[in-house]
Amino acid sequence: MATTPQSPLGFFGTDSLLGEDDIAIRDTVRKYVEDKVKPQLAGWYESASIPARELAKELGDLGVLGMHLEGYGCTGTSATAYGLACMELEAGDSGLRSLVSVQGSLAMFAIWKHGSEEQKQEWLPRMAAGDAIGCFGLTEPDFGSNPSGMRTRAKKDGDDWVLSGNKMWITNGSVADVAVVWAQTDEGIRGFVVPTDTPGFSAPEIKQKMSLRASVTSELVLDNVRLPDSAVLPDVTGLSGPLSCLNEARFGIVFGALGAARDCLETAIAYANDRDIFDKPLSAFQLTQAKIADMSLELGKGMLLALHLGRLKDAGTLDHRQVSLGKLNNTREAIAIARECRTILGAAGITLEYPIMRHANNLESVLTYEGTSEVHQLVIGQALTGHAAYR
Repeated sequence: MATTPQSPLGFFGTDSLLGEDDIAIRDTVRKYVEDKVKPQLAGWYESASIPARELAKELGDLGVLGMHLEGYGCTGTSATAYGLACMELEAGDSGLRSLVSVQGSLAMFAIWKHGSEEQKQEWLPRMAAGDAIGCFGLTEPDFGSNPSGMRTRAKKDGDDWVLSGNKMWITNGSVADVAVVWAQTDEGIRGFVVPTDTPGFSAPEIKQKMSLRASVTSELVLDNVRLPDSAVLPDVTGLSGPLSCLNEARFGIVFGALGAARDCLETAIAYANDRDIFDKPLSAFQLTQAKIADMSLELGKGMLLALHLGRLKDAGTLDHRQVSLGKLNNTREAIAIARECRTILGAAGITLEYPIMRHANNLESVLTYEGTSEVHQLVIGQALTGHAAYR
């Protein structure tokens, strides 16, 4: 006997754990993604292009750029609300959430947390409104998981700094108005606020990607870029600066990956209900239901973990190593859900008529950026054993 089906997260009753403001923000972002973004995504993905400036302005109007920051035109929401927004954005596409994460949690957060008042006033209001786009230059061609070995160098020349080096896999790079670039100096690693129209700066776009195709990914080339001393982020020296920003972005991924997984699962359930095989719906077979039950369980557990981390962050008690728990678990389970959902759709699952293969390909990148699964395992392992095992 057929009964009225429930949504996977609705079955867990997770809305009962959310406040009215959180739900309102989530639903507003969900409507924007459903109405304005999802109808365009297959075309953007196939053409490997995205109207980044137009989207940035719309996202600024929506209030999600730097939404968890206070002042300077930022919305000042809870961390949990920010996470829920990331979930809805990534239910559209990981590239969309990446645009917002890099803008708000990397570029804006770096200036908000470590910048001078002049830097904050110059950039944050425009970035919050989507009138200026930012990027974050940390990763290099030969230094990803070990950023302390970076080769980009900033040398003092009178009252100026001169930057030389390359950064790789930089979201928003080719469309950015400002880049937060981290470089070696005689004092240690320092951050620099670099307007992208500065002579010697260029950002060629990386092409031929099979993942994050609806996202701008670039190399940053710094060829003797001369900057005034006022370009330095004054309030931080050392690797703690960029790592503090990465922790903000990872928190958004804890929620965001679940959005991609949820979209895959809802698509697979709808397809299985509509698809008849051997004279009954595909969803009426035990093997199909076993897959759906197991995936819903992992999605729900991931959501409960994300909400718990959100509450800890809102209370100011979140340990950065706990974010590794969420990033490791939720990205790993999200890509497993995407792959399993593809099996339910069969051949249809590999086309852009459905979002599943697009999400699966994107999650290959999400699994490894902002810290690979292996690095997060080592972070957790050190927390539990007291021994660092990175070398």
